[in-house]
Amino acid sequence: MVALPETANGTVTDRAGPQPGERGLRARWRRARFMAPADIGLFLRSAKTDGAIGRWRGEVGQRAAFENAYGTFGDPWASGSDRYRYQGWKYDRVVDCLPPGRRFSRALDLGCGLGLLSTRLAARADAVVGMDIAQAAVDRAAARAAAHAHVSFRQGDVLDLPRDLDGQFDLVVIADTLYYLPPPITPALLKGVAARVADLLAPGGVCLLANHYFFAADPESRLSRRIHEAFAWSPRFHLVRESRRPFYLVSLLDHQP
Repeated sequence: MVALPETANGTVTDRAGPQPGERGLRARWRRARFMAPADIGLFLRSAKTDGAIGRWRGEVGQRAAFENAYGTFGDPWASGSDRYRYQGWKYDRVVDCLPPGRRFSRALDLGCGLGLLSTRLAARADAVVGMDIAQAAVDRAAARAAAHAHVSFRQGDVLDLPRDLDGQFDLVVIADTLYYLPPPITPALLKGVAARVADLLAPGGVCLLANHYFFAADPESRLSRRIHEAFAWSPRFHLVRESRRPFYLVSLLDHQP
């Protein structure tokens, strides 16, 4: 593995450059094939869903907005669609950001949606729990993952997590979830969420945080940056590595006792 540059505080940053032996056309093809032309439709579909959720949230509240999204669209962000390459590629790369060679006892996928990332995590954990605010998402995820005996799903809200979950996981993954918190998404709210997520982790546990990131001037990307900064700020986490990949940002954090 290529050594990654470190900042003054020991954090590793990764801009996903070529690996040894990957040069020229082969390296360019490897970096380019994460999308097909049809994937433009994925981003348009996502924008339509996000707009609908924003409207419903104001009319019926946070949880009902997401129940409506799954009831109306089935797969609101087309994450399980065979038409699109990007989302599956992204989930595979997010799992690859976990510490190499480490197997986890119990993993929690917060904001699991249809469970596509949850089932990928099953290759790295003895048990996986997927949690989503929408019962409709939980039901669909459970049906899709029926062949995975050690993957289960439950309804839950990241802002109201049961205390019986505290200390029960050595891995918590939060992918594409926290920018859907009810507005206003303030620094204080995000720092509170980071502290609550830390409660869920056993000593030596790991948090993997992933969010869309397009470019620095994009308002949604700035929100993603604030989310990652809130977790890195927390005295209960140590930022091990931050990675920027095409259209998303990943932070790997160790739990601090």
